[in-house]
Amino acid sequence: MILIGIIFGAWNGKMPELTNAALDSSKDAVSLCITMLGVMAFWCGIMEIAEKAGLVKKAAEKLRPVIRFLFPQLPVGNKANEQIAINFIANILGLGWAATPAGLKAMEALGELEEDRRLGRAFGPVRKRGVAGDEMCIFLILNISSLQLIPVNVIAYRSQYGSADPAGIIGGGILATMASTGAAVVYVLVMQRWGKRK
Repeated sequence: MILIGIIFGAWNGKMPELTNAALDSSKDAVSLCITMLGVMAFWCGIMEIAEKAGLVKKAAEKLRPVIRFLFPQLPVGNKANEQIAINFIANILGLGWAATPAGLKAMEALGELEEDRRLGRAFGPVRKRGVAGDEMCIFLILNISSLQLIPVNVIAYRSQYGSADPAGIIGGGILATMASTGAAVVYVLVMQRWGKRK
């Protein structure tokens, strides 16, 4: 697309405008990165403070029935439980960046659980090495769909680009992510039942 744009601009004698647009876009990209870096640092810091203050642990306990419902084969004491809860909380608050470290830790813990199952140290279906387990697939699907109540990232983008009402996206964001998360949960439940029958 960039190459087509350059050729089209050169063909029509618009190279000065094309060059100016490229420079302006580069400046905007750097400015946006700095803005988003500040937003990311702020919210990651808030999540870290909440985790150290024990708020995340309390929220994780409240989410335990939901996690138990969605991950029936996940052992109660497994460390993935808390990381999954942290990831869900961060995603609900629209903090995708703050959710990523917890998501990676949760996947690592789920991978260790799969290895324990292969070695006979944990209960559950055994998969071949290199094949994602049920919990890993469920977590990935729910993480991708991610219900968001406050889409902080989109609000920051809209604010950066001069929107008159940056938070005006909240209602639409809630509806869209409720639909995607609802579809993900239905898919997970159907696949779990299908897997049991199989």
